[in-house]
Amino acid sequence: MILREWENLPVFLRLEEVRPYYDILYERRGELAVKRIFDFFMAGILLIILAVPMAGIALIIRMDSPGTVFYRQERITAYGKKFRIHKFRTMIMEADRFGTQVTVMGDTRVTRVGTVLRKYRLDELPQLIDVLNGSMSFVGTRPEVPKYVERYTRRMRATLLLPAGITSEASVRYKDEAQLLDGAEDVDQVYVEKVLPGKMKWNLWALERFSLWNEVKVLGRTVAAVMRRD
Repeated sequence: MILREWENLPVFLRLEEVRPYYDILYERRGELAVKRIFDFFMAGILLIILAVPMAGIALIIRMDSPGTVFYRQERITAYGKKFRIHKFRTMIMEADRFGTQVTVMGDTRVTRVGTVLRKYRLDELPQLIDVLNGSMSFVGTRPEVPKYVERYTRRMRATLLLPAGITSEASVRYKDEAQLLDGAEDVDQVYVEKVLPGKMKWNLWALERFSLWNEVKVLGRTVAAVMRRD
């Protein structure tokens, strides 16, 4: 992805709170171009390598519970663009109708196979499709649903200058997010008022320090965090 010129950004992003982050990224637009090339080719290679394991996971999901293989929820990515994310389904069908749009510990909507997929983040593998088509990147702010993006502060909107990511600094630091929401009476309120601001602090921190090397380190820490799970 090549960063748009400031005057070509959507109006909701052309804010004084966003400008410092834009200027940092604009100075590093060469690295942003390399980032997109890396995303495209690596996603394509991984999809080829993982095609058979992913087909196996899809079969197990179909055998475990009735419903579709993929979970296609609307999310927000760069410049406020809406897209339907690809994830392996880990919950019962139409789970959003029976609870919040974030998951808590012991969530009864999660299937048996879904518990394992979530533990090792295997449910994220289909997002390689979203990386390939440019809706996402390997590293970037996790894509939120529209109702949470509507609650962004003006400064938080800076995270929408780049495509959403499969992982991020915030993802590593908030890998046990479900535990933070455990026992909350109003999960959505706690998420918006406490968890989201904390995650956004790290997302904005990452924008201030954007570099390809820092993104490689985030990928490494993500793999390590997943491997450390019991």
